[in-house]
Amino acid sequence: MTAAGSSAAPAPARKRHASKGETLLEVRELKTWFPVRKGLFSRVVAHVKAVDGVSFDVRAGETLGLVGESGCGKTTVGRSLLRLIEPTSGQVRFAGEDVLAKSPRQLRALRKQMQIIFQDPYASLNPRMSVADIVGEGLKVHKLVRGRKELEEKVRELLERVRLDPAYLNRYPHEFSGGQRQRIGIARALSLSPRFIVCDEAVSALDVSIQAQVINLLGELGDELGLSYLFVAHDLSVVRHISDRVAVMYLGRIVELADTDTLFEKPAHPYTQALLSAAPRVDPNERRERIVLQGDVPSPLNPPSGCAFHTRCPLVFDRCKTETPLDREVAPGHTVRCHLDLV
Repeated sequence: MTAAGSSAAPAPARKRHASKGETLLEVRELKTWFPVRKGLFSRVVAHVKAVDGVSFDVRAGETLGLVGESGCGKTTVGRSLLRLIEPTSGQVRFAGEDVLAKSPRQLRALRKQMQIIFQDPYASLNPRMSVADIVGEGLKVHKLVRGRKELEEKVRELLERVRLDPAYLNRYPHEFSGGQRQRIGIARALSLSPRFIVCDEAVSALDVSIQAQVINLLGELGDELGLSYLFVAHDLSVVRHISDRVAVMYLGRIVELADTDTLFEKPAHPYTQALLSAAPRVDPNERRERIVLQGDVPSPLNPPSGCAFHTRCPLVFDRCKTETPLDREVAPGHTVRCHLDLV
């Protein structure tokens, strides 16, 4: 199961704050469907429902982990929030502003506050640009620096913040390791002093030995700068380390959302239970029943009726096959989309 993953055990989980700030990002019934076209006139014959009605909030200073198997729609959610992919419908409000109603010019100004760290540090950096140009590009576009000297000073500060030698500013991406390239990507995201960052599988392409360093750096930066993260990942050990709350996705929908400790200690949805049963154990003496799901994830082009998970759920019954479950709160702050009362 791809969502379980395997990684180096990070340092002990970062301290989770009992309370976070006010709601920074509100997402309601977000849908991102991709049309399937056929025929001479490219007529739309169907839609791939990559994201199919997702709702959640992110508070100021909070890290929300978003997990699930490959192809469940996690990356599409993150990019839809920033309108790198245009959503089909729904509502996204950032600091009270309607993101989806913004014109391109208005969106450009808003993007200073909303940034992204991409998955692949080998593909996300332009090989023809120096570190100074990569990290400083946003500063120049938004006219936040005057002259080359001020730009270099700012880039040096950013490199120091991500634990890179400022003397590297005139080097090119091919001269760096994968972990160093991802730190350059983090410096680029920080350059505009954002309030919210989407981390799109930000450590999955790195060597296991480097992952913990980058995760800890992100946690430290979040605490120092008061950043909010949407941390998209398939590795549950990474998510548990850095996240305050976790949302679990399956076939374009969030099936469970809870604070991190609750979700890992008392999962309510059968899918979440299966993911956790497959995750590597930190304690070799820990005993947990392995739940093996049958079959493959259905296609988002033709999702099942009723509960999308019913084709693989070991606890399925007739109602699951015909009626789509709604989100229900099983405990304060703990919602689950399932017909069974498992808590």
